[in-house]
Amino acid sequence: MQDLSNIGDVAEIQIDDNRTLRFLKTGTGAPLILLHTIRTQLDYFQEVIPLLAKHYTVYAIDLPGHGYSSIDTKANYDEPYFRCAVIAFIEKLDLQNVTLVGESIGAVLALTVASALPERIKAVLASNTYDYDTRYADGVRRGNFIANFILGQFAIPGLGAVFAAMENKPLLGLIMRGGLQMKRWVPNNLLSEFNRVGYRKGYRYVERNVFANWRSWGKARSMYAAVKVPVKLIYGEQDWSTLEERKRTAKELGGVAITTVANTGHFAFVDNPHKLAELVLAIHHS
Repeated sequence: MQDLSNIGDVAEIQIDDNRTLRFLKTGTGAPLILLHTIRTQLDYFQEVIPLLAKHYTVYAIDLPGHGYSSIDTKANYDEPYFRCAVIAFIEKLDLQNVTLVGESIGAVLALTVASALPERIKAVLASNTYDYDTRYADGVRRGNFIANFILGQFAIPGLGAVFAAMENKPLLGLIMRGGLQMKRWVPNNLLSEFNRVGYRKGYRYVERNVFANWRSWGKARSMYAAVKVPVKLIYGEQDWSTLEERKRTAKELGGVAITTVANTGHFAFVDNPHKLAELVLAIHHS
């Protein structure tokens, strides 16, 4: 496990009878929750957390089944399952006036949680919202040839589990490279941590089950109209989503403006962390 003691305090919280979430807490001020992408964990935000902690009390969460949060190999890892966990986290800590910041599926969750908990949420920053899959792992598979091939194998009944078990650090790096534009590679300490977590018992089940529930992320758009707090909608210029998919999401959020970050891919908080931190802090100062 990567030592994050220089960034903040890491702890676990029991959110219900069956689930615990690992989270990092640091900083002072109003609460800000960071929600990561598929197949990553709270370490994903390691470069932006110190910048945000100067202005907020930052909570970075390992989503259910990710990082070092508990794994349930009988659970269905769809959008509602993740949403309920984030809501439980907020309610357990009795957080108010929360700013939600998410990347990819984390962006979808930031929006659906804001829809479900309007009385507790102050604002949302949704980056590279992953709500457009038309097949298994569609978005990730748009990244590059390697991602398309490997994730396509994951989808094969029976054999998919065998292919998933073969994932290793070089392959994971090549897949994630498809979501970067400014950086040539995922920082080695971060990639090593993502790879290490992949060997936890049950992790491959979670990984494949999240992708198998691809329809749930598109269905989540039906909740966007109920989001009443200010939303900053951001896309990396080279995000996997198409321009039409971006416009559809903006429309379903009531016609919010789209901010496009130049020379940046899907993993924007890794690819261009200082610019993303700047955009988050613009909410704080607005």
